[in-house]
Amino acid sequence: QVQLVESGGGLVQPGGSLRLSCAASGSIFSINTMGWYRQAPGKERELVAAITRGGSTKYQDSVKGRFTISRDNAKNTVYLQMNSLKPEDTAVYYCHAEVRESDSYIITDYWGQGTQVTVSS
Repeated sequence: QVQLVESGGGLVQPGGSLRLSCAASGSIFSINTMGWYRQAPGKERELVAAITRGGSTKYQDSVKGRFTISRDNAKNTVYLQMNSLKPEDTAVYYCHAEVRESDSYIITDYWGQGTQVTVSS
């Protein structure tokens, strides 16, 4: 089994910054794409940013230029640096990873438990 543990959420004023972290642990052989999704009340979960094992990234248009995704492959950890935060960024943020486990050739999707980000004055 694999676990994703997120940290770094909280309450921040508009224009402020937060850094989210997500560490994967367990019987991991390798991790392909890692990413961050978010879900606001009454809305569907949406992709915020994703990064491949090789470092290629993609972002939702609304966060381009404000958010930066990065990863440390040696630590099986992905980060999301969020700057210039806006009230519309308020949501529960979920970490996602495509994992090949040590005893399998199958790629399995894993999710973190979610961390609340609230942007408000």
